[in-house]
Amino acid sequence: MNTHYRDTRKIDPSKGATLGDNTPNDANRIEIGPTRLAFAEWEAAGLQLPDLQAMRRHRWERLTRHIVDRDYAGLLMFDPLNIRYATDSTNMQLWNTHNPFRALLLCADGYMVIWDYKNSPFLSTFNPLVREQRSGADLFYFDRGDKIDIAADSFANEVRGLLQEHSPGNKRLAVDKIMLHGLRALEAQGFEIMEGEEVTEKCRAVKGPDEILAMRCASHACEVSVKAMEDAARAGVPMGNMSEDDIWAVLHAENIKRGGEWIETRLLTSGPRTNPWFQECGPRIVQNNEIVAFDTDLIGSYGICVDISRTWWVGDEKPRDDMIYAMQHAHEHIMTNMEMLKPGVMIPELTANSHRLDDQFQEQKYGCLMHGVGLCDEWPLVAYPDMAVAGAYDYPLEPGMVLCVEAAVGAVGSDFSIKLEDQVLITEDGYENLTKYPFDPRLMGQG
Repeated sequence: MNTHYRDTRKIDPSKGATLGDNTPNDANRIEIGPTRLAFAEWEAAGLQLPDLQAMRRHRWERLTRHIVDRDYAGLLMFDPLNIRYATDSTNMQLWNTHNPFRALLLCADGYMVIWDYKNSPFLSTFNPLVREQRSGADLFYFDRGDKIDIAADSFANEVRGLLQEHSPGNKRLAVDKIMLHGLRALEAQGFEIMEGEEVTEKCRAVKGPDEILAMRCASHACEVSVKAMEDAARAGVPMGNMSEDDIWAVLHAENIKRGGEWIETRLLTSGPRTNPWFQECGPRIVQNNEIVAFDTDLIGSYGICVDISRTWWVGDEKPRDDMIYAMQHAHEHIMTNMEMLKPGVMIPELTANSHRLDDQFQEQKYGCLMHGVGLCDEWPLVAYPDMAVAGAYDYPLEPGMVLCVEAAVGAVGSDFSIKLEDQVLITEDGYENLTKYPFDPRLMGQG
């Protein structure tokens, strides 16, 4: 383990005015966070907590530096996860993804202003790096009807006034995602709109020390939750009355119990519904002696994504030989590819030198070899050789990046697929696999 990411903080949630993660020890606090259950489990596991004040400042400084390096006047963000990154504040995150009512402007001098839901400007006041709370960035039709253009003009005028004060003379404004009327209104103010997602994705790709500590805690909470799901499946499936939804619901509940937030997909299936992969869980009753496969896609403690996959054999008989082979092949695929990970290696090198799946598994292989992860699935993406686009990802890996290494192994027309995925930290001299959850020994041919 790389000592670069260690420190000496201890978990002590019951003493003093602040918790071990340097947040208020207040049962009525505004900022969301881990539960007492999560704190107790992390203490028992010997984990160290992040300093959230330090983590917030690190993210703010890093994002500001990316803006300055590109000679932008500022960065205007609507993506709720970019706003979470910059402020560590949330507000109805899933609703916000399809009704974009929040916006955040980070000026090149570090001055940060949030536009929030009109009745909830207080939700970011815990973070002193957010200097102003406003409202009025809701530029979607449901909320503004046929007068969106008026609201967009008002909002764009506010942005112009702020940038005149904090980045005078610079009209280069990066924007991540914006509604059409908002874009037109900003352009009418004379701004040159730049690619904001390029800024945020590259900024978020490299995690600071406290982000790594937060991810360790989130990973532990996720894996404890997965164990509860596995225990429930192994107890309930032989009784003949447990559906895919029943199993998946356990992970949701356990995630929330530990201060997790949501799960981005419904990728748990059983038996023949595992092939082709990407069907989503439903009411099917899982049969004894079947495969259950899943992909967590879980937004957990501290808003950190833990994106791991496992495949289980649930039953009292032995899995078929072709299932064991596919499992071993999938395991070989991710472990071989993981060995390539180190600082300085170029992403196209990972593609070119990757482990090749058998011909029978090529058509239904996963959509990528690896992808970044932080607050969600993030940049970069490492493509399979036949999916790679020259010049799209000509960048080296850096210490502090975290990549999910994946495999989906299932032949066309087969009655099963195997899905495996581990979450891996790039260290100063190599990598560390953050995922500790075991692989099913019977599918691995070990029992």
